[in-house]
Amino acid sequence: MTTLPTEYFDRMYAADDDPWGFRSRWYEERKYALTLAALPRRRYRAGFEPGCSIGVLTAALADRCDTLLSTDVAEAAITRARANAPGARVELRRLPEEWPDETFDLIVLSEVGYYLDRRALERLVDATIAGLEPGGDLVLVHWLHPVPDYPIDGETVHTAFSGRPELSRTVRHEEEDFRLEVYARVPPAARSVAARDGLC
Repeated sequence: MTTLPTEYFDRMYAADDDPWGFRSRWYEERKYALTLAALPRRRYRAGFEPGCSIGVLTAALADRCDTLLSTDVAEAAITRARANAPGARVELRRLPEEWPDETFDLIVLSEVGYYLDRRALERLVDATIAGLEPGGDLVLVHWLHPVPDYPIDGETVHTAFSGRPELSRTVRHEEEDFRLEVYARVPPAARSVAARDGLC
């Protein structure tokens, strides 16, 4: 299967303004809370969130970042994300082709990698590593159940990142439904939260 086209997402948002239930499902609320708790730093200089959808997680990430760039491929999602997360800069971009030129100390890839085919995923991994500053944090969160529409699965996405020597995993949380991992761009100044706070 090939990368899902923009029209796929346009149809989803035309049918429902919150097609994945980000605002209504306890599953999503809890997953977002776990994602935010897994961030090793209290605050980041510059965050990047590709695939922000309607901006529910975006609003929370904006509170942890001096600046936050969030993107999506669907115009309808962008409009809602700008309303839901006024603290973020929200732009229409298709990734990995339109990856921003700037660098970040936080990149959050939450439920986006499996919309790509394998070749596009490889480009996404390369772009992510190039855009992540040394010592910066990369957060990966993906659904683990198979979805017939998606070109690849969450396991494939996480495996593509885990094999890269530029990344060192600092957090791993896995449940039946999803996996959450945090990677530091090596060489990090200090890998653990306790080390960063001078406790060890």
